[in-house]
Amino acid sequence: MLDKNEYDIIIAGGGPAGTTAATLLAQYGYQVLLLEQGQHPRFHIGESMLPMADPIMKRLGIDWSAGNLKKGGAEFIDEKSGKRVYFPLQSMHRTYQVDRADFDEKMFNNAIKQGVNAHQQEKVTAVECGEDSAIITTEKATYQGKYFIDASGRNALMGRNNNTINKLDMLGKYALYRHYKLAITPTTAKLFESGNIEIITTEIGWIWCIPLSENRLSVGLVVQKEKASELKQDELFDSYIHASSRMTELLVDSVLLTNVRVEADFSYFNSQRFGLRYACCGDSAGFLDPVFSSGFFFAVKTAEVVADQVHRGFIENRLVDPELMLNSDKVYQTGFQTMFLMIERFYCSNIVENLFFESDREPRLKNEIIGLLSGDLWTETNSFQQGLLRGRNKLKN
Repeated sequence: MLDKNEYDIIIAGGGPAGTTAATLLAQYGYQVLLLEQGQHPRFHIGESMLPMADPIMKRLGIDWSAGNLKKGGAEFIDEKSGKRVYFPLQSMHRTYQVDRADFDEKMFNNAIKQGVNAHQQEKVTAVECGEDSAIITTEKATYQGKYFIDASGRNALMGRNNNTINKLDMLGKYALYRHYKLAITPTTAKLFESGNIEIITTEIGWIWCIPLSENRLSVGLVVQKEKASELKQDELFDSYIHASSRMTELLVDSVLLTNVRVEADFSYFNSQRFGLRYACCGDSAGFLDPVFSSGFFFAVKTAEVVADQVHRGFIENRLVDPELMLNSDKVYQTGFQTMFLMIERFYCSNIVENLFFESDREPRLKNEIIGLLSGDLWTETNSFQQGLLRGRNKLKN
């Protein structure tokens, strides 16, 4: 029996990564402490899910179909040329568009139901991982654990402490976004029936259009190239949304639900993702531009991989081994680098124009692209993925 304030595993961060790792480790039978600095529910962008997250939701015991809009696929659109291509994403795994505030809270409460000791409004202020234990200090108490998992999101607790966060400047610089309540028209009804997300290219970046339940729409403008006009946030957002014929059509008689929000500096990787008695997962390990909706998926997938490896560490008595996560990190890197290379080519090599729009002519290529867009990043039979990984790579590790 562990003493008060002593746990097998201590996790910083109560978002999707933290709750996934905590739930799986509690299912294995460990005493888990989950520390969240905020309070659920809380607003978070990133509503579009990938199909390959479905098996993880099943492991967690979460029905993510409840109250959420089914996602059909992804459509890429170039309004200037009139070109468009659709990638269906519903196959053996279902996926959905979710309200992140509600869904993140659902995952947090699910962790508690499965035996996790979870605290909210308790910020981690210091971490000391040594030969004997991991000592975690918060604003309220000090805890001792046998292993520490950093799931602190873009706060990237260990990465910033170790000065190992590396920005990826060639991707999107920042995103501006709003939520709308749409009027029911033949156009909007078709969008909600399909559940398709739409990616509309612009000369400064791209626009996302994500239908949600209750006739709501998430609309974002990701800026990659600065404009000489130096438009302010709202003006910049409105100028590109109103210039889009598709967005103009969808937003007729719509009701604005939120003001313009902004997220910046969202592409980076952590070059030191594990060490003595600790591992990073989710955004604390790295985060990529949202064009292919990989953020939530990487959060829960990396958390799953880390949790399973921590379990093996207990069984093999290897928790003190600083390279405990070495093999599982290689799995993470394959997926992360694949998605990074896809996004880098989206911005720097115009992969949409040169490849996506031509993929209907090559069924094998289109199926391989669909696999990657679905989150199937660890197959050895995807020749398109293997070509990406053999090509130029600006990630150092």
